[in-house]
Amino acid sequence: MSQNDNYTFDHIRHFKQFGNVVFLESQKQDHPASTKSYLAAKPKAWIKSRGSEVNVYKNGLNVTKQMNPWDALKEFKNEYQTWLFGYLGYDLKNQIEELDSNNRSLVDVPDMFFMVPEVLIEYSLDGTQKYILGKEEKIEVSRSERKEIYLSKRSRTERNLYIEKVKKAQNHIAEGDYYEINLSHPLMFDFNGDPLDIYWSMKQNGPVPFASYLSIDGISICCSSPERFLARNGKKVWSQPIKGTESRSKGKDKEVIDLLYNSEKNRAENLMIVDLVRNDLSKIAKKGSVKVKNLFEIQSFETVHQMVSTVECEVTPNTDSIEIIKACFPMGSMTGAPKISAMKSIEDLENYKRGVYSGAIGYFTPHDDFDFNVVIRTAIIENDTLLYPVGGAITSDSKPEEEWEETLVKARALTNSMDLFSK
Repeated sequence: MSQNDNYTFDHIRHFKQFGNVVFLESQKQDHPASTKSYLAAKPKAWIKSRGSEVNVYKNGLNVTKQMNPWDALKEFKNEYQTWLFGYLGYDLKNQIEELDSNNRSLVDVPDMFFMVPEVLIEYSLDGTQKYILGKEEKIEVSRSERKEIYLSKRSRTERNLYIEKVKKAQNHIAEGDYYEINLSHPLMFDFNGDPLDIYWSMKQNGPVPFASYLSIDGISICCSSPERFLARNGKKVWSQPIKGTESRSKGKDKEVIDLLYNSEKNRAENLMIVDLVRNDLSKIAKKGSVKVKNLFEIQSFETVHQMVSTVECEVTPNTDSIEIIKACFPMGSMTGAPKISAMKSIEDLENYKRGVYSGAIGYFTPHDDFDFNVVIRTAIIENDTLLYPVGGAITSDSKPEEEWEETLVKARALTNSMDLFSK
Protein backbone atom coordinates (compact mmCIF):
# COMPACT_ATOMS: atom_id res chain seq x y z
CA MET A 1 0.00 0.00 0.00
CA SER A 2 1.44 3.40 -1.00
CA GLN A 3 2.02 6.14 1.54
CA ASN A 4 -0.75 8.23 -0.06
CA ASP A 5 -3.19 5.29 0.11
CA ASN A 6 -2.28 4.60 3.72
CA TYR A 7 -2.79 8.21 4.70
CA THR A 8 -6.13 8.50 2.88
CA PHE A 9 -7.41 5.18 4.24
CA ASP A 10 -6.49 6.27 7.76
CA HIS A 11 -8.73 9.29 7.19
CA ILE A 12 -11.57 7.04 6.02
CA ARG A 13 -11.24 4.67 8.99
CA HIS A 14 -11.08 7.63 11.39
CA PHE A 15 -14.22 9.31 10.06
CA LYS A 16 -16.22 6.07 9.85
CA GLN A 17 -16.36 6.28 13.65
CA PHE A 18 -18.66 9.30 13.27
CA GLY A 19 -21.14 7.87 10.78
CA ASN A 20 -21.52 7.58 7.03
CA VAL A 21 -18.63 8.43 4.69
CA VAL A 22 -18.36 8.93 0.93
CA PHE A 23 -14.95 8.77 -0.79
CA LEU A 24 -14.73 9.65 -4.49
CA GLU A 25 -11.33 8.93 -6.00
CA SER A 26 -9.67 9.73 -9.31
CA GLN A 27 -7.05 6.97 -9.45
CA LYS A 28 -5.83 7.17 -13.03
CA GLN A 29 -3.25 9.93 -13.37
CA ASP A 30 -3.07 9.79 -17.17
CA HIS A 31 -6.85 10.24 -17.54
CA PRO A 32 -8.10 13.77 -18.29
CA ALA A 33 -11.49 13.24 -16.63
CA SER A 34 -10.62 14.32 -13.12
CA THR A 35 -7.68 15.41 -11.02
CA LYS A 36 -9.28 15.61 -7.59
CA SER A 37 -10.54 13.11 -5.00
CA TYR A 38 -12.92 13.91 -2.14
CA LEU A 39 -13.70 12.46 1.27
CA ALA A 40 -17.04 13.59 2.72
CA ALA A 41 -17.67 12.73 6.38
CA LYS A 42 -19.51 13.62 9.61
CA PRO A 43 -22.94 14.13 7.99
CA LYS A 44 -24.95 16.92 9.58
CA ALA A 45 -27.98 16.17 7.39
CA TRP A 46 -28.95 13.41 4.99
CA ILE A 47 -31.76 12.16 2.77
CA LYS A 48 -32.53 8.62 1.64
CA SER A 49 -35.44 6.86 -0.03
CA ARG A 50 -37.02 3.50 -0.76
CA GLY A 51 -39.73 3.73 -3.40
CA SER A 52 -41.83 6.77 -2.50
CA GLU A 53 -40.86 6.63 1.19
CA VAL A 54 -38.39 9.43 1.88
CA ASN A 55 -36.42 9.73 5.11
CA VAL A 56 -34.75 13.06 5.97
CA TYR A 57 -32.45 13.76 8.91
CA LYS A 58 -31.71 17.39 9.85
CA ASN A 59 -31.41 19.48 12.99
CA GLY A 60 -31.28 16.32 15.08
CA LEU A 61 -34.67 15.11 13.84
CA ASN A 62 -35.52 12.17 11.60
CA VAL A 63 -38.68 12.66 9.47
CA THR A 64 -40.32 10.14 7.12
CA LYS A 65 -42.75 11.20 4.40
CA GLN A 66 -44.34 9.88 1.22
CA MET A 67 -43.36 11.78 -1.92
CA ASN A 68 -41.46 11.52 -5.18
CA PRO A 69 -37.78 11.11 -4.16
CA TRP A 70 -36.60 13.36 -7.02
CA ASP A 71 -38.78 16.18 -5.71
CA ALA A 72 -37.56 15.48 -2.17
CA LEU A 73 -33.92 15.61 -3.29
CA LYS A 74 -34.53 18.91 -5.08
CA GLU A 75 -36.08 20.38 -1.90
CA PHE A 76 -33.21 19.07 0.21
CA LYS A 77 -30.55 20.43 -2.15
CA ASN A 78 -32.21 23.83 -2.44
CA GLU A 79 -32.47 24.08 1.35
CA TYR A 80 -28.75 23.52 1.94
CA GLN A 81 -27.13 24.87 -1.27
CA THR A 82 -23.81 23.32 -0.32
CA TRP A 83 -21.81 20.19 -1.13
CA LEU A 84 -23.88 16.99 -1.34
CA PHE A 85 -22.35 13.52 -1.71
CA GLY A 86 -24.12 10.22 -2.37
CA TYR A 87 -25.75 8.05 -5.00
CA LEU A 88 -28.80 7.55 -7.20
CA GLY A 89 -29.91 3.91 -7.46
CA TYR A 90 -31.11 2.40 -10.73
CA ASP A 91 -34.66 1.91 -9.43
CA LEU A 92 -35.26 5.66 -9.21
CA LYS A 93 -36.28 5.18 -12.86
CA ASN A 94 -39.66 4.15 -11.47
CA GLN A 95 -40.28 7.70 -10.25
CA ILE A 96 -39.46 9.16 -13.67
CA GLU A 97 -41.37 6.79 -15.96
CA GLU A 98 -44.21 4.29 -15.48
CA LEU A 99 -41.89 1.42 -14.58
CA ASP A 100 -41.51 -0.95 -11.66
CA SER A 101 -38.95 -3.16 -9.92
CA ASN A 102 -40.57 -6.30 -8.57
CA ASN A 103 -37.55 -8.59 -8.58
CA ARG A 104 -35.94 -9.55 -5.27
CA SER A 105 -33.34 -7.37 -3.56
CA LEU A 106 -30.12 -9.24 -2.84
CA VAL A 107 -28.84 -6.58 -0.41
CA ASP A 108 -30.88 -4.04 1.55
CA VAL A 109 -29.76 -0.67 0.15
CA PRO A 110 -31.79 2.54 -0.16
CA ASP A 111 -32.75 3.67 -3.68
CA MET A 112 -31.06 7.00 -2.97
CA PHE A 113 -28.72 8.50 -0.38
CA PHE A 114 -27.16 11.97 -0.11
CA MET A 115 -25.51 13.72 2.80
CA VAL A 116 -24.37 17.21 3.76
CA PRO A 117 -20.84 16.73 5.15
CA GLU A 118 -19.47 18.66 8.08
CA VAL A 119 -15.98 17.59 6.94
CA LEU A 120 -14.86 17.61 3.31
CA ILE A 121 -11.26 16.86 2.34
CA GLU A 122 -9.91 17.35 -1.18
CA TYR A 123 -6.95 15.23 -2.32
CA SER A 124 -4.78 16.05 -5.34
CA LEU A 125 -2.96 13.47 -7.43
CA ASP A 126 0.37 14.71 -6.08
CA GLY A 127 -0.66 13.57 -2.60
CA THR A 128 -1.50 16.98 -1.10
CA GLN A 129 -4.77 17.45 0.77
CA LYS A 130 -6.83 20.33 2.14
CA TYR A 131 -9.99 20.72 4.20
CA ILE A 132 -12.73 22.41 2.16
CA LEU A 133 -15.19 22.02 5.06
CA GLY A 134 -14.39 21.51 8.73
CA LYS A 135 -11.16 21.83 10.64
CA GLU A 136 -8.14 19.59 10.24
CA GLU A 137 -8.18 16.74 12.72
CA LYS A 138 -5.24 14.87 14.15
CA ILE A 139 -5.23 11.41 12.63
CA GLU A 140 -2.61 8.88 13.60
CA VAL A 141 -1.04 7.25 10.55
CA SER A 142 -1.00 3.47 11.00
CA ARG A 143 1.05 2.50 7.93
CA SER A 144 -0.72 -0.84 8.20
CA GLU A 145 -0.97 -3.23 5.29
CA ARG A 146 -4.32 -4.66 4.27
CA LYS A 147 -5.59 -7.65 6.20
CA GLU A 148 -6.63 -11.02 4.82
CA ILE A 149 -9.90 -11.09 2.88
CA TYR A 150 -11.99 -14.27 2.80
CA LEU A 151 -14.35 -14.72 -0.14
CA SER A 152 -16.05 -17.81 -1.43
CA LYS A 153 -18.54 -18.25 -4.23
CA ARG A 154 -22.12 -18.48 -3.05
CA SER A 155 -24.02 -18.36 -6.32
CA ARG A 156 -24.02 -17.01 -9.84
CA THR A 157 -26.25 -17.33 -12.86
CA GLU A 158 -25.49 -20.49 -14.80
CA ARG A 159 -23.79 -19.99 -18.14
CA ASN A 160 -26.55 -21.73 -20.08
CA LEU A 161 -29.27 -19.69 -18.38
CA TYR A 162 -27.58 -16.40 -19.25
CA ILE A 163 -27.07 -17.51 -22.84
CA GLU A 164 -30.76 -18.46 -23.02
CA LYS A 165 -31.69 -14.96 -21.80
CA VAL A 166 -29.44 -13.38 -24.43
CA LYS A 167 -31.29 -15.36 -27.10
CA LYS A 168 -34.66 -14.23 -25.68
CA ALA A 169 -33.46 -10.63 -25.84
CA GLN A 170 -32.43 -11.15 -29.46
CA ASN A 171 -35.93 -12.44 -30.21
CA HIS A 172 -37.33 -9.19 -28.80
CA ILE A 173 -34.88 -7.27 -30.98
CA ALA A 174 -36.03 -9.23 -34.04
CA GLU A 175 -39.64 -8.37 -33.17
CA GLY A 176 -38.77 -4.66 -33.02
CA ASP A 177 -39.24 -4.14 -29.26
CA TYR A 178 -35.82 -2.49 -29.01
CA TYR A 179 -32.51 -2.66 -30.86
CA GLU A 180 -30.10 -2.94 -27.93
CA ILE A 181 -30.40 -4.05 -24.31
CA ASN A 182 -27.98 -4.23 -21.39
CA LEU A 183 -28.40 -7.62 -19.74
CA SER A 184 -26.73 -8.34 -16.40
CA HIS A 185 -26.47 -11.11 -13.84
CA PRO A 186 -25.36 -11.08 -10.17
CA LEU A 187 -22.29 -12.78 -8.73
CA MET A 188 -22.77 -13.55 -5.02
CA PHE A 189 -20.03 -14.32 -2.48
CA ASP A 190 -19.70 -15.09 1.22
CA PHE A 191 -17.46 -12.39 2.65
CA ASN A 192 -15.33 -11.87 5.72
CA GLY A 193 -12.94 -8.96 6.17
CA ASP A 194 -12.75 -5.19 5.89
CA PRO A 195 -14.65 -3.82 2.87
CA LEU A 196 -12.07 -1.05 2.58
CA ASP A 197 -9.48 -3.74 1.84
CA ILE A 198 -11.69 -4.99 -0.99
CA TYR A 199 -11.71 -1.46 -2.38
CA TRP A 200 -7.92 -1.24 -2.13
CA SER A 201 -7.50 -4.64 -3.78
CA MET A 202 -9.75 -3.62 -6.68
CA LYS A 203 -7.65 -0.48 -7.13
CA GLN A 204 -4.45 -2.53 -7.38
CA ASN A 205 -6.01 -4.54 -10.20
CA GLY A 206 -6.59 -1.47 -12.31
CA PRO A 207 -6.79 2.23 -11.40
CA VAL A 208 -9.86 4.00 -12.85
CA PRO A 209 -10.95 7.66 -13.08
CA PHE A 210 -14.29 7.32 -11.26
CA ALA A 211 -13.70 5.07 -8.25
CA SER A 212 -15.65 5.40 -5.00
CA TYR A 213 -15.98 3.88 -1.55
CA LEU A 214 -19.13 4.45 0.50
CA SER A 215 -19.98 3.28 3.99
CA ILE A 216 -23.69 3.94 4.65
CA ASP A 217 -25.83 2.42 7.38
CA GLY A 218 -23.88 -0.84 7.51
CA ILE A 219 -23.62 -1.14 3.71
CA SER A 220 -20.26 -0.79 1.94
CA ILE A 221 -20.05 0.10 -1.75
CA CYS A 222 -16.67 -0.48 -3.45
CA CYS A 223 -16.81 0.93 -6.97
CA SER A 224 -14.09 0.73 -9.63
CA SER A 225 -15.92 2.50 -12.46
CA PRO A 226 -14.21 3.70 -15.65
CA GLU A 227 -17.37 5.46 -16.90
CA ARG A 228 -18.76 8.95 -16.37
CA PHE A 229 -22.56 9.22 -16.41
CA LEU A 230 -23.01 12.98 -16.45
CA ALA A 231 -21.19 16.13 -15.36
CA ARG A 232 -21.97 19.84 -15.27
CA ASN A 233 -19.67 22.86 -15.11
CA GLY A 234 -21.69 26.05 -15.42
CA LYS A 235 -23.43 26.02 -18.79
CA LYS A 236 -21.61 22.93 -20.05
CA VAL A 237 -23.06 19.42 -19.53
CA TRP A 238 -21.44 16.25 -20.86
CA SER A 239 -21.75 12.47 -20.77
CA GLN A 240 -19.20 9.78 -21.71
CA PRO A 241 -20.90 6.47 -22.53
CA ILE A 242 -18.80 3.33 -22.82
CA LYS A 243 -19.83 0.58 -25.21
CA GLY A 244 -17.33 -1.83 -26.72
CA THR A 245 -14.88 -3.93 -24.69
CA GLU A 246 -11.89 -6.12 -25.52
CA SER A 247 -9.59 -7.96 -23.08
CA ARG A 248 -6.02 -6.74 -22.89
CA SER A 249 -3.43 -9.14 -24.26
CA LYS A 250 0.20 -8.85 -23.19
CA GLY A 251 2.36 -7.67 -26.06
CA LYS A 252 -0.63 -7.37 -28.40
CA ASP A 253 -2.28 -4.15 -27.20
CA LYS A 254 -1.97 -2.38 -30.55
CA GLU A 255 -3.62 -5.26 -32.41
CA VAL A 256 -6.43 -5.47 -29.83
CA ILE A 257 -7.01 -1.70 -29.94
CA ASP A 258 -7.18 -1.79 -33.75
CA LEU A 259 -9.60 -4.73 -33.55
CA LEU A 260 -11.84 -2.87 -31.10
CA TYR A 261 -11.74 0.43 -33.00
CA ASN A 262 -12.56 -1.17 -36.35
CA SER A 263 -15.22 -3.58 -35.05
CA GLU A 264 -18.51 -2.86 -36.80
CA LYS A 265 -20.40 -4.49 -33.92
CA ASN A 266 -18.76 -2.35 -31.24
CA ARG A 267 -19.13 0.83 -33.29
CA ALA A 268 -22.81 0.06 -33.81
CA GLU A 269 -23.35 -0.56 -30.08
CA ASN A 270 -21.52 2.63 -29.17
CA LEU A 271 -23.34 4.73 -31.76
CA MET A 272 -26.75 3.50 -30.57
CA ILE A 273 -26.02 4.74 -27.06
CA VAL A 274 -24.49 7.98 -28.32
CA ASP A 275 -27.73 8.67 -30.19
CA LEU A 276 -29.73 7.84 -27.06
CA VAL A 277 -27.62 10.23 -24.93
CA ARG A 278 -27.96 12.95 -27.59
CA ASN A 279 -31.72 12.53 -27.40
CA ASP A 280 -31.69 12.66 -23.58
CA LEU A 281 -29.56 15.81 -23.50
CA SER A 282 -31.73 17.50 -26.13
CA LYS A 283 -34.56 17.59 -23.57
CA ILE A 284 -32.70 20.15 -21.45
CA ALA A 285 -30.09 21.63 -23.84
CA LYS A 286 -30.03 24.94 -25.66
CA LYS A 287 -31.32 24.34 -29.16
CA GLY A 288 -28.57 23.20 -31.51
CA SER A 289 -25.95 22.85 -28.77
CA VAL A 290 -25.81 19.02 -28.52
CA LYS A 291 -22.57 17.78 -30.08
CA VAL A 292 -20.56 14.55 -30.21
CA LYS A 293 -16.88 14.82 -29.37
CA ASN A 294 -14.20 12.10 -29.54
CA LEU A 295 -16.48 9.51 -31.12
CA PHE A 296 -15.16 5.93 -30.67
CA GLU A 297 -12.16 6.96 -28.55
CA ILE A 298 -10.29 3.93 -27.16
CA GLN A 299 -9.30 4.15 -23.49
CA SER A 300 -7.09 1.50 -21.90
CA PHE A 301 -7.43 0.08 -18.41
CA GLU A 302 -5.61 -2.66 -16.54
CA THR A 303 -7.67 -5.59 -17.85
CA VAL A 304 -9.59 -4.16 -20.83
CA HIS A 305 -9.62 -1.63 -23.65
CA GLN A 306 -12.95 0.20 -24.01
CA MET A 307 -14.64 2.39 -26.60
CA VAL A 308 -15.72 5.76 -25.16
CA SER A 309 -17.56 8.65 -26.81
CA THR A 310 -18.29 12.10 -25.40
CA VAL A 311 -21.62 13.88 -25.90
CA GLU A 312 -21.91 17.47 -24.68
CA CYS A 313 -24.30 20.39 -24.73
CA GLU A 314 -25.02 23.80 -23.22
CA VAL A 315 -27.83 24.66 -20.82
CA THR A 316 -29.14 27.98 -19.59
CA PRO A 317 -27.69 29.09 -16.23
CA ASN A 318 -31.02 28.68 -14.44
CA THR A 319 -31.56 25.07 -15.59
CA ASP A 320 -31.98 22.95 -12.45
CA SER A 321 -29.35 20.23 -12.06
CA ILE A 322 -31.84 17.64 -10.78
CA GLU A 323 -33.92 18.12 -13.93
CA ILE A 324 -30.80 17.65 -16.08
CA ILE A 325 -30.01 14.36 -14.35
CA LYS A 326 -33.62 13.15 -14.53
CA ALA A 327 -33.65 13.76 -18.29
CA CYS A 328 -30.71 11.37 -18.73
CA PHE A 329 -31.20 8.85 -15.91
CA PRO A 330 -30.33 6.02 -15.88
CA MET A 331 -27.32 5.94 -18.19
CA GLY A 332 -28.26 4.58 -21.61
CA SER A 333 -25.23 2.28 -21.66
CA MET A 334 -26.86 0.40 -18.75
CA THR A 335 -30.33 0.10 -20.31
CA GLY A 336 -30.24 -0.16 -24.07
CA ALA A 337 -32.34 1.66 -26.63
CA PRO A 338 -35.07 2.72 -26.85
CA LYS A 339 -34.63 3.19 -23.13
CA ILE A 340 -38.11 2.56 -21.72
CA SER A 341 -38.84 -0.62 -23.69
CA ALA A 342 -35.38 -1.94 -22.85
CA MET A 343 -35.89 -1.27 -19.12
CA LYS A 344 -39.23 -3.10 -19.18
CA SER A 345 -37.54 -6.11 -20.74
CA ILE A 346 -34.66 -5.96 -18.24
CA GLU A 347 -37.23 -6.38 -15.46
CA ASP A 348 -38.56 -9.54 -17.19
CA LEU A 349 -35.24 -11.10 -18.19
CA GLU A 350 -33.24 -10.44 -15.01
CA ASN A 351 -34.08 -12.10 -11.70
CA TYR A 352 -32.79 -9.55 -9.18
CA LYS A 353 -33.28 -5.90 -8.30
CA ARG A 354 -30.29 -3.89 -9.53
CA GLY A 355 -30.39 -1.35 -6.69
CA VAL A 356 -27.16 0.70 -6.64
CA TYR A 357 -25.78 -1.14 -9.69
CA SER A 358 -26.43 0.80 -12.93
CA GLY A 359 -27.12 3.93 -10.90
CA ALA A 360 -24.73 6.84 -10.31
CA ILE A 361 -22.37 7.91 -7.50
CA GLY A 362 -21.16 11.48 -7.23
CA TYR A 363 -21.62 14.96 -5.83
CA PHE A 364 -23.20 18.41 -6.19
CA THR A 365 -21.24 21.59 -5.53
CA PRO A 366 -22.59 24.76 -3.84
CA HIS A 367 -22.77 26.31 -7.35
CA ASP A 368 -25.12 23.57 -8.66
CA ASP A 369 -22.40 21.85 -10.68
CA PHE A 370 -22.13 18.06 -10.40
CA ASP A 371 -20.20 14.97 -11.47
CA PHE A 372 -21.54 11.39 -11.40
CA ASN A 373 -20.11 8.06 -12.49
CA VAL A 374 -21.91 4.95 -13.74
CA VAL A 375 -22.07 2.25 -11.07
CA ILE A 376 -20.32 -0.69 -12.71
CA ARG A 377 -17.41 -2.90 -11.55
CA THR A 378 -18.90 -2.57 -8.07
CA ALA A 379 -18.99 -4.75 -4.95
CA ILE A 380 -21.91 -4.08 -2.60
CA ILE A 381 -21.32 -5.60 0.83
CA GLU A 382 -23.87 -6.22 3.58
CA ASN A 383 -22.68 -8.22 6.61
CA ASP A 384 -21.27 -11.48 5.20
CA THR A 385 -22.74 -11.04 1.69
CA LEU A 386 -20.92 -9.51 -1.27
CA LEU A 387 -22.86 -8.76 -4.47
CA TYR A 388 -21.02 -8.04 -7.73
CA PRO A 389 -23.28 -7.65 -10.81
CA VAL A 390 -21.85 -7.85 -14.33
CA GLY A 391 -23.44 -7.37 -17.74
CA GLY A 392 -23.10 -6.25 -21.33
CA ALA A 393 -24.88 -4.87 -24.38
CA ILE A 394 -26.90 -7.30 -26.50
CA THR A 395 -27.68 -6.56 -30.13
CA SER A 396 -29.01 -8.64 -33.03
CA ASP A 397 -25.51 -9.72 -34.07
CA SER A 398 -24.26 -10.57 -30.56
CA LYS A 399 -22.84 -14.05 -30.10
CA PRO A 400 -24.41 -15.32 -26.84
CA GLU A 401 -21.39 -17.36 -25.75
CA GLU A 402 -19.07 -14.39 -26.25
CA GLU A 403 -21.43 -12.12 -24.30
CA TRP A 404 -21.18 -14.52 -21.34
CA GLU A 405 -17.39 -14.45 -21.50
CA GLU A 406 -17.38 -10.65 -21.66
CA THR A 407 -19.33 -10.42 -18.39
CA LEU A 408 -16.62 -12.48 -16.67
CA VAL A 409 -13.90 -10.26 -18.12
CA LYS A 410 -15.64 -7.30 -16.50
CA ALA A 411 -15.54 -9.06 -13.13
CA ARG A 412 -11.74 -9.15 -13.11
CA ALA A 413 -11.45 -5.95 -11.09
CA LEU A 414 -12.64 -8.15 -8.22
CA THR A 415 -11.72 -11.69 -9.22
CA ASN A 416 -8.12 -11.22 -10.37
CA SER A 417 -6.84 -10.62 -6.87
CA MET A 418 -9.14 -13.19 -5.28
CA ASP A 419 -8.48 -16.01 -7.73
CA LEU A 420 -12.11 -16.98 -7.22
CA PHE A 421 -12.84 -18.70 -10.48
CA SER A 422 -9.96 -21.11 -10.17
CA LYS A 423 -11.46 -22.70 -7.04
